[in-house]
Amino acid sequence: MTEFTSAFRDDLQRLMRWRRDVRRFRTDPVDEALLRECLDTFLLAPSVGLSEPWRVIRVESDQARAAALQNFQAANTEALKGYDGDRAAMYANLKLSGMQESPVQLAIYCDDATAKGQGLGAATMPEMRRYSVVGAITQFWLTARSFGLGVGWVSILDPDQLNRDLDVPAEWSLVAYLCVGWPEELSDTPELSKVGWEERDSTLPIQSR
Repeated sequence: MTEFTSAFRDDLQRLMRWRRDVRRFRTDPVDEALLRECLDTFLLAPSVGLSEPWRVIRVESDQARAAALQNFQAANTEALKGYDGDRAAMYANLKLSGMQESPVQLAIYCDDATAKGQGLGAATMPEMRRYSVVGAITQFWLTARSFGLGVGWVSILDPDQLNRDLDVPAEWSLVAYLCVGWPEELSDTPELSKVGWEERDSTLPIQSR
């Protein structure tokens, strides 16, 4: 069995602390070889039944990016209606995406109808395919962070509209819209914590049965 040093474990813990959602990007381009090295970690990710259900779309054209940004803006305006008072004012001032600045944007899908894996492990829990995609995204995110890149997950979107705009197969389900690039600043504190929206738990609740 391969054993890792305590220094490696300390670095891994530090990497996880520094992996945060980035919304403020510089517009500097990301080297293509570096991006590919990060994306190739999808190939190392575990997946239910070895189905590898992830599908990656690079959102590059002006038309596709404009449609995605408009999608976010409409969804964000609608989401604001769910708050009132001070919380609404705080929400209105949050920066919740880096879509206008990030040089790389990725739409990550799950192919719910993939034949790969022969359905193993997904017959009773088909959502395991999507969980597999999330696991692969986490590996990509940590790797990107290790090179100094930032990643931001945009979840305020209308998935059906994005699917139409990107012309994806009906069997694909949107898992994540990711903005990738060089952060404006380095910080290990989540932005939502900085502005007082919410705090991270310091202990993990564990129940016994």
